[in-house]
Amino acid sequence: MSSPRIAVIGAGPGGLAAARGLQVNGFQVTVFEREASAFARWQGGMLDLHAPTGQEAMRAIGLYEQFRAVARADAQEMRMLNSVTAELVNHEQPTEGEYYAPEIDRGQLRELLLNSLTPDTVRWGRPVDGVTAQDGIATVRFADGTTEQFDLVVGADGAWSRTRPALSSVTPIYTGTSLVETYLDDIDTRHPELAQLIGPGSLAAGAGGAGMLFAQRNSGGHVRVYAELEDIPVDWAADAGIDIADTEAVRQYLLARFAGWHDSVLDLIRRNDGGFVSRPLHVLPVGHSWDHVPGVTLLGDAAHLLPPHGIGANLALIDGSDLAAAVAAHVTLDEGVRAYEDIMLPRAKAAGEADAEIAMLMDEAHGVNEVRQLFNERMLNVAR
Repeated sequence: MSSPRIAVIGAGPGGLAAARGLQVNGFQVTVFEREASAFARWQGGMLDLHAPTGQEAMRAIGLYEQFRAVARADAQEMRMLNSVTAELVNHEQPTEGEYYAPEIDRGQLRELLLNSLTPDTVRWGRPVDGVTAQDGIATVRFADGTTEQFDLVVGADGAWSRTRPALSSVTPIYTGTSLVETYLDDIDTRHPELAQLIGPGSLAAGAGGAGMLFAQRNSGGHVRVYAELEDIPVDWAADAGIDIADTEAVRQYLLARFAGWHDSVLDLIRRNDGGFVSRPLHVLPVGHSWDHVPGVTLLGDAAHLLPPHGIGANLALIDGSDLAAAVAAHVTLDEGVRAYEDIMLPRAKAAGEADAEIAMLMDEAHGVNEVRQLFNERMLNVAR
């Protein structure tokens, strides 16, 4: 019997986890990625991999020890400040040996996963325009007009998935909240006061009203800063007459929006080392699902897009490892994919339902570990 033709669309954590799991189980797989190379762009901030989901996925695909070698347990620390007084209202520090949700740079995680694949698994610079499926055969249409056919196409291509329309007509919905991202470099040397304020992990200030400010340590003295703007149009910058590329204009807009906050907190914006990027937050409806279509399925944000509360990457990783395990455990690809969807879709629905509670608890300055525990207790109640 010939090896089935399997394609993964998207070289994010979930797609690469699926590819790794499939290869470990003896399947050949090709990953198509629109980016020109592994280093074409900055991969973003940190990811906290939770023990029951992200870490379990790394174990399942044989990469847990490699993950442990680069993850940072000290970054589990979380500080929450009163935005006006800068008073510490909640301070969570990991106990000795605690490894519930260590942090890893997105770039480090991606590199770890990429290095685990057989050479030339990923085809870079291959953007996909769409996917169709008929009689169990999926056809991938690339941006250059060419097509290829596969026995299974896995859509791991994120929020604006080009694979999703083969299964569902649903598109992401804007939440009314946008993140404005910037960064601080070499913080311990160049910004020692902010380094002391943030600590080794993450910092949050504010709740409701104007929004929140977050700072998240990455490796190498790099800090990502996020201003959360609530109840704001998706094109807020244009509405305010601001060019998002005008760093000073965006800075003054944010300082005005957070007027009255403590100077030490506002210094996260005042002293940034890079420009600003606007990231409107979109979601898929809770419980998003589809009628099974032989030859195509989804994972990660393509299947169940949630706000960035530390859930999405964990779900994407466990989706990828579960898909590979299900395909390996069944006689046919279609039986494996059906079994995977029977696990993934209820889990995604439970995650979406828990997310509203998570957002509420974070607004009330509950501890991040408390929030994580709530989420993972919900996940453990869903059959895997």
